[in-house]
Order: sequence, then C-alpha cells, then structure tokens
Amino acid sequence: MNKIKIFLISSLFIIGCKDNKKSSEEWVSLFDGTSTTGWRAYNGEAMPPGWGIEDEILTFRTEKILEQDYDYKGSRDIIYGAEEFDNFELYVEWKIPPGGNSGIFYHVKEGYPGPPVVAPEYQLIDDENYAKIHDLTSYNSQFGVAEPSDLQDWQKTAADYAMHTPDPAKKTLNPAGEWNSTKIVFTTEKVEHWLNGKKVLSFVPWSEDWNIKRNSGKWDGSPDYAKFKTGFIGFQDHGSDLWFRNIKIKKL
Repeated sequence: MNKIKIFLISSLFIIGCKDNKKSSEEWVSLFDGTSTTGWRAYNGEAMPPGWGIEDEILTFRTEKILEQDYDYKGSRDIIYGAEEFDNFELYVEWKIPPGGNSGIFYHVKEGYPGPPVVAPEYQLIDDENYAKIHDLTSYNSQFGVAEPSDLQDWQKTAADYAMHTPDPAKKTLNPAGEWNSTKIVFTTEKVEHWLNGKKVLSFVPWSEDWNIKRNSGKWDGSPDYAKFKTGFIGFQDHGSDLWFRNIKIKKL
C-alpha cells in the first residue's frame, strides 16, 4: 500500500472519529411541542390523566382531571420511556404556580412504588410560598429538624432532594408563575445542578460524602435509591399545575 493510500485511509478514520464525537455531543429534543411521543406514566403505557399539551407546552393541569379519571390507579409521574441515559446534560424550562411542587428525576427504573424511592431528584418548588400554603410540620418532624414547619434547605429548588443543597449566594429563582431554566450535568466524576444559567451545586456521586448523606436515615426505606447508573428521565406530579418546555438532552 503506497503512502497516498495510507494517508487517505488515516484521514477518513480521523474524520470518522470526529463525526462520531460530534454526533455524541448533539442536543436531542425530548419534546417538540406537538406530540408526547416517548412520554408515558411511570409503570404505565400511556400518559396519565391531567397531562397534555397547551400552546406547545407540556402541562399537567388539575382541572383536566375529569370525573371519570378519579378511579385512575396508576402513577401520575411521567417518564420519557423511549430511551435510558447514563452520562448526560439535560436542559429544561419549567414553571409552577404559587405553592407548586415538582421534580426532575433521572436514572429512573420502573417496578417500584414511584420514582422518588429509586431515582435522584432535582427539586422544583415554590421556595417563597410553599410552607405558607402547605403544613410541613408532620412530615418534617420525623427528621428531627429544628423548625419542622419551614421548608428545609434540602427541600428547596435546585437541591439534590434530601442529599445536597444549592448555594443560596449563587441561586436566582424566579417567582411562581414565571419561567425558570434548569440544567443537570451527570457524569460518574461529577454532578452539577444549574438554575437560570448559574451552577448552584456540584457533588461526586457514590463518593464517601455521598454515601454518608445516602445513609443518614432519609433513605432507610429505599434500599435501591440512586444505585443505578442508567435509567429514564422523569417529571413528578405533586398535585399542582405544571408547565415544561424546551426539554432536550445531550449524551456525554
């Protein structure tokens, strides 16, 4: 084989590697504003009652739950069930009403009572008004916190729920009724939570510090919590209206 052929083959190999790298870094839309293709109930086959599309926005509306839906026994949490993801960068824009509460799950596995017992959660909540509208005393008292009626730092927006808390000095949360943006970057070396363009926390998954938090008591009844390294992306229904748009993911 002459030098010219070797050069051409080498060049094609290098170009192919670059193309593969480029394709792995491209954003993939999980919701195009016109269809819920790929989305379904956790442990289910179809979207739960209350979920739909309004003005190209993925929504959960309590008023859309009809009388015939009251006997629905399935989960109202939803997952993008078309594909599982391991290392990724996820971007979502979201909005909640006053007193609203939701969450973004990843590495979701099915077959459990719900995503919270198995999947890490990026918390979405109305930090300002939630404790004014909802009584948290009974729930928080089990954790021995000083002020159980207050929303705890690990329960606030952008927290890795019940694990890691965001830096309040870096956190800018738009009020209920306004759009916010979230970015989650997950690799086995580091996890980052971003809120409205600012990184507000980072941690190393399955590290010594992570395991201390994992074994602190909150997850005693959830032996499989966060042990999986791949799984589905999901959104939580927590009884309030929800709006999601510009949902996209990039494999890392």
